[in-house]
Order: sequence, then C-alpha cells, then structure tokens
Amino acid sequence: MQSTSTEPRNNQPSTMHSAPSEAGRQRQGRLWSNLREVCDLLHITAAVSVNSEELLFQHVQFKTGQRVHTIGQAFDTLYIVNSGFLKTVLIDEFGNEQVLSFPMKGDMLGVDGIHTRHYASEAVALSDCDLILLPFKKLTALGRVHMELENVMYGVMSRELVREQAMIGMLGALSAEARVARFLVTLADRFAAMGYSSKLFNLRMTRHEIGSYLGLTLETVSRTLSAFNEIGLITVDQRTIGIKDAEALKTLRRLPPSRSRAKQNSAAKQKAEAGQPGDDQVLATTI
Repeated sequence: MQSTSTEPRNNQPSTMHSAPSEAGRQRQGRLWSNLREVCDLLHITAAVSVNSEELLFQHVQFKTGQRVHTIGQAFDTLYIVNSGFLKTVLIDEFGNEQVLSFPMKGDMLGVDGIHTRHYASEAVALSDCDLILLPFKKLTALGRVHMELENVMYGVMSRELVREQAMIGMLGALSAEARVARFLVTLADRFAAMGYSSKLFNLRMTRHEIGSYLGLTLETVSRTLSAFNEIGLITVDQRTIGIKDAEALKTLRRLPPSRSRAKQNSAAKQKAEAGQPGDDQVLATTI
C-alpha cells in the first residue's frame, strides 16, 4: 500500500501493499521518520518545542503472516502502522483466537503492554506491513522534558481505548446484521481517510476473523454478506466488497425475512423489465 494519504481515490480495490514513506529518510541502510512525520501519521499536532529533525524513529517491515509481538513477550516498544493491515488477538489455552482489532495506517499497537511490561495480545500482519518503532523508554524520557508531547501521546492511547469501548457497546446493542453493516461502513470510512476508494475495497481478513471480531460465526458473516448482496446494499466478489448504499448500511437494524426479500427482488425485477422505476426497498425494521 502506498503510504501517502494524497493518493487519489479510484474504483480499484485497495491492495494495501507495503511501501516506504516518501517522507522517510535512509540512514545506515534503514528507513527512518522524524517526529513531525510520526505526529502527522497519528493525526496529532507535533510538539513545537521539540526539534523534529533530531528525533528519528526507525521503520521495520513485516511480511504477511509474521508476528509483530506475542502474548507474554517483554514490552519495550509501541508500534505505529505506516502501511499495511494487521490483526491483534487473544489466544486461550486451547489455541482459540479472539480477534480484538484490525489495525491499519495511523493506528498504534502495543499499548496493552504498558501496565505489566508484557504484551497482553498478539499482533499478526495480514498483509505486508511497514511499522514505525516507538521505543517506550525514549517516549517517556521525551515526555519528562516535553510535557506537550507526553499529553498528545496519551491522547492517542486514549483514542485506541475509546475505539475498543465503542466496539464493545456495538456488540451488546446491535443485531448480527447491523454489526456486519457497521463493520463495512467503518472500513469504508477508514479507507476514505487514507485516500483510497470507500466504494470498492479488499477485505484483508477472512470471514472467520470478521466473525471473531464481531462475536459471530463464520456462517453468519457469510450469510449476512450474501443477503446484503442480494438486496443491493453491496456487491461481493470473494474478498472484494463494493458499497452500493452506505446510508442504508449505517441505519440498518435488521434485515427483512428472506421471503420478504425474495418478493422485493421479484417485484423490482418485474418493474425494471417493464421500464418502471423500482420502489425503495425497506431495509430496516424495528427490533
């Protein structure tokens, strides 16, 4: 994936391949970014009293399937996603995974290691990734001298917690169909923020991983995506998703029963064949 957010939107699905930041610089054969570039990536204001050119942070590349950190590993570094797509998971004693998040460009990893000084989750690359290393000792030392930098970094960590809390609230309040709909809308918004198309994109995670994240079975996720495709909310081509009606996805609470959907589709086809405009489908019903 190109790391610059100025890449124009188009109708091609995002491939999310890793690529070095154009703003980075080479030193000792490695790619580095200064403080201002890191702050821009995190969407925060750089500390004005810090000379950004004197503070350089190293990039590290990970291939698809590689682990960035594992559960119980000693904590010493925060990671900022410069490009690529990852998942963070918990793993129980039986080896079962519970997906916690799908970090992408601008997200910070490793915050859960601060408390015990050991990472509480595992981070795995779902595509080739470029991550920026933020050594925690270096961050705390800078924070003691530059309070404004410490405050904005706390803000980033808080932002990650708020996002997790929003997900927990969604899981408890929404139907299975609404969870999948909100997930697609959130992904579309994130892609748009990165300069990619919000209408057509690739899913880097499997349907099983989506289900784990949303508290649903693989079958429920697959069935819901098929239903969305059937009534014209999205198009599905393996892992390529086309968003056709973002507003309906945002407000959807439950899908009509399958028989009602079949009748709606049949009526729409008959009107289309007769040259008549189709009525808007009723996509949301009360719980």
